[in-house]
Parts: sequence; structure tokens; C-alpha cells
Amino acid sequence: MGKQKQELPSDPSQYTILKEGQADILMHGNDVFYNKTQVVNRDLSIAVLRTFVAKSKEEYAEMWAKKQGRKMGASGTQAAPVLAACDSSEPGASTPAFDHEINEAATVVNTAHLEKDNGVNNFSNGGAQSEVTDQVCEVSDEIAKPVIKRVREEPRPLRILEALAASGLRALRYAREVEGVGSVVAIDNDKVAVEACKRNIKLNGSVACSKVEAELADAKVYMLTHEKEFDVVDLDPYGSPSVFLDSAVQSVVDGGMLMCTATDMAVLCGNNGEVCYSKYGSYPTRAEYCHEMSLRILLACIESHANRYKRYIVPVLSVKVDFYIRVFVRIFTSASAMKNTPLKLSYVYQCVGCDSFHTQPLARTVNKNNSLRYLPGHGPVVPQECSDCGKKFNMGGPIWSAPIHDPDWVSSILSNVISLKSCYPAYDRIYAIMTSVSEELLDVPLYLCLHNISGTLKCTSPKAVMLRSAIINAGYRVSGTHANPLGFKTDAPMDVIWDIMRCWVQLHPVKSQPSDQSGSVILAKEPTLKANFTRAQFALSHAQCKKVPRFLPNPENYWGPKPRAGRRITNKHTSLMGPEFINNLTCQRESELPDAKRPKLEEADCKQDS
Repeated sequence: MGKQKQELPSDPSQYTILKEGQADILMHGNDVFYNKTQVVNRDLSIAVLRTFVAKSKEEYAEMWAKKQGRKMGASGTQAAPVLAACDSSEPGASTPAFDHEINEAATVVNTAHLEKDNGVNNFSNGGAQSEVTDQVCEVSDEIAKPVIKRVREEPRPLRILEALAASGLRALRYAREVEGVGSVVAIDNDKVAVEACKRNIKLNGSVACSKVEAELADAKVYMLTHEKEFDVVDLDPYGSPSVFLDSAVQSVVDGGMLMCTATDMAVLCGNNGEVCYSKYGSYPTRAEYCHEMSLRILLACIESHANRYKRYIVPVLSVKVDFYIRVFVRIFTSASAMKNTPLKLSYVYQCVGCDSFHTQPLARTVNKNNSLRYLPGHGPVVPQECSDCGKKFNMGGPIWSAPIHDPDWVSSILSNVISLKSCYPAYDRIYAIMTSVSEELLDVPLYLCLHNISGTLKCTSPKAVMLRSAIINAGYRVSGTHANPLGFKTDAPMDVIWDIMRCWVQLHPVKSQPSDQSGSVILAKEPTLKANFTRAQFALSHAQCKKVPRFLPNPENYWGPKPRAGRRITNKHTSLMGPEFINNLTCQRESELPDAKRPKLEEADCKQDS
């Protein structure tokens, strides 16, 4: 049997109080996992949750107004209009709270009518039965009015599940900082973590005690046994979330939200392609756009799990931050809408010699006899050898090639962050991230890197504004990307990009290179497009014109991943934690030891002298 973890100490003096936002937690060494770096993750999640609450109210009010305006039929068809409200599965057509209320209202109607009929048929059973029948008749008469009035004018409070709670900091912040949250269930399969979570709940007062509930449970089993019960499910594991996705997509209500983090970036970025395929069902290509590709691999994986239950996802925000990626998706149920999934997936062809890449859609649609048919995608989109440099292609995917952000949500989240600046400890970071996200081209998957393109040709790199201007002057669109400060997204084909770079090299000659190199092959061709490097009007984004910082340095040293909970932190973790933290932890351990077990400094000095 494995070594069991020691229980947390009962002496309050042995704990350190950490404050983040409006929540406080007690920490003791590395017994329970905590990473200060993830404050950006938690702040961004709170901003998305606040937007989700506001959007849910808007959708609920719109549905309420629509149903109030619908005239009811005869009293015998009271339940039909109500049940019709559950038919629509399009985004924005229903809300989690509204679906719940509609089902309750319809159940009350049908039950009351059934009881009334039974009461009439059994009227001769006695006086008690007669009283019940009269009461049911009164209820039925009230139900003769529009049933939609039984639905609340406000959506019910959100029910959130934090599937991997650890210290419970995230759950506590959700409960205390987000209005409209009714309850948060924080679960963990580690007894020490659950004890720490319960202690932290008590530390944060009555609001936390009334809203947050800590349970010892396996996340996968818990979500499977609570099907369509939570409006929001948050997955933030240490490593890959792949083993939790199947149960998570079943636990979210229709129209609810799944928030998911992945920290196994080495796998997602292509260092272990076979491992990535086994976990996510997609093969990565090692290229400069690997961070965005990892986002699209995760989205495709979530979509695949959702499709098994006639559900599909709608991404509202997908970001790469520090050493991890984070996606926010809404989940809907519709067998017909699920058929569009192959249209949102593509394979990627990446040239091994240059930076050229091409996407191959998995499927296509055709209209035949006034009906929409789904067919396999045409291919291949590339020849056996790259038309730019003559090298072979590597193939990766499938990846999510549809938009990974919702512009309306991005705008609302950014507005919320700005208006509640003081509520976000990591305001500068999330403002910079959301500003960069708001500038991206949504319909262009993946991106190019200016330095990589110049490196292929062995030429001096042009300024970003000059390259952007040349692309815009050629009649195409261009934007930055939040995943790479030197990256740019454009709908210009690769032959246009290389023509622009050929024109640049003509103005800034390079040294002769061996003829078999990719750069030499590309430059040997004459450009068919005359590039215009004159400053274009929209070469710089709105944020760049205002000099808004979009890529900030780490706020402090050792800003990155941390060891797993329960691991004894030693000198080998100095690169992750920093020497100061290691020294303080060592002193704390020595102070907790009994006097008999403490090293005698005088004896140690004598031994060294001898």
C-alpha cells in the first residue's frame, strides 16, 4: 500500500493566511495544491461567469417576453405552448434556468388535470375524496390562465461544480464575488484537500458557508451521477483534462457552460504526438502556431465527447496564458445541429521546409432538391510537394477550425473587466489578454510568425507594421494574435505572403545560400505580386494606436507551474519555487520539529572544525 498523507495540523499558528480577491485561505506547506500564477485563470473565470449571468438574464427576459406574447389556445391544450419552449436548441434560444422552470410548469399542468379526471371518476368514494376533488378543481381553474405565468420572471441562481477543488479558493471566490451564484459544490478525491476546503469555507464567513459545499468524491463518478444538474462545470486539473471530459459534458445543463484548463502543453504542442492522439484524438504538428493549435485540439476533443450524447459546443472564449490553455464553451443539445460538427473540423498540412500551412475541411455541404446534404470534403488541398519550397508536408489534426471566440462575449467580458477594475487582482494581465483577443480575425485558423518567415529566407525581418501594410495594400485582412506577440493572422494565401517577402528581399538583399535550402528555392522565383509597403490606414490596431500594453512580462520571478500537492519540496524545486521560498519552508519545518529532533548547531560546527 502507498504511503498515506499526514493530516493537517490543528495549531492555527502553523498556517499562513493567503488572500486573493475577497477570499482567504489557510495554507500549510505543500499539503494542498496552490499556485499563485493561476490568479489570472481565476480572475478571467470570474469575468466570464459575470458575463454568463448577465447573458442568461438577457436570454431569459427575451424568452419570457416571447412566451408572454403568445396567445394560449383552449384549456385542454394548456401544456402544449409551454412544452414548445423546450423544442429550440439553438444558442440563445433557451437558458438553463428557463428550461428547468418550463419543465416544472408543464408537469404541474399535466398532473393537475390527471388528478382532476381521477377525482371525477371516483367521486363516490366519500367526503374526503370530494374535498380533494374540489381543491384540484380550483387548482385546475387557476391553471386555465396562461401557464407561462408560473415561470419566474428572474432565472434561478446558478449552480456551479468545481470538480477538482484542492484548497477551494476558486469556489470561494465564485461564491463571494459573482452575483447570481446560488451554490457551489467543491469536490476532491483527496481527504486532506477536502478538510482544507471545509476549513477555508468556515474562515470566509456566513456567505461562503451558505453557498459552498465541500465533498469527498471522485470527479468522474460524481459528474456521471449528476447528469444535466449544473449550470457551470469548472475543470482545472493538474495536467490533462481528457479523462474528465466525457462525464463533464453530461453534467452540464442545456445551455450551460464548461470551463476547462489544460496544462500538458508539451503534449499538446507536439513533443509527444502519439500521446496527444491517445488523449485528445488529434495529432499535433510542431510549428510556431502550436499554442493556438493546442486550443483547437482541446475544443475538437470536447466537441467529440459532446457529440456522443447529441450535444455540441459553442466556444465563447479560448485563451493561451502563461504555461496553460483555458477554454470556455457553452453546451447545447440538438441532434440536427450536431450534424454540422464535421464542417467545423479540419486537417492541417504543414510544410517541413518553410512556414507554409494549409487546412483541409473534414466535410462539406451541398444543396440538392431543396435539401442540405453532408458530404466528405474535397482533397487533398496540397500536392505531394510544397509549391513554395518543394519539400514534403506533415499532416496533423483534426482540429477545431471554426471561430474559437464569440465577439459579443469578448466585448462584454472586456467591458466588465474595465468597469470592475478594482475587483480583479490580475487586472493588468487579463485586460491585456482580452484586448489582444478582441483584435483577432475570428475566421482565420492558426497564425504565422514574422521572425520564422524571415529566418526561412535568411533575411532581415521587416517591421510588423510594414508587413501588415503590404498585406492590406494587396487587398487582404490581417490581425495580431494573443498567443504570440510576433504572430499575425491573415486570410492572404501563402503565395502572396512569399511574394511580399520576395519584394522585401529585393530591397534588402541577402547573402547567397545553398541552392537546396528552402529559402533559396523560394527566392529563386520571381514575385507575381508587386508589394506596396506604404503605411496602410489600418496597419496598426486600435489598441496599438493607443499604445495599450498587450503582452506584459511576468509580475515576479518563478511565475510558472508548481509541484503537485503532497510532494516534499526540496532543493531540486528551486527552479520552480525560488530559493527564498525553499529557505523559508526549510526553516518552518525545523521549527515544527520537537527539540529532541532538531539538529544541534553547536555539535555540527564542532564536527566541521574537526
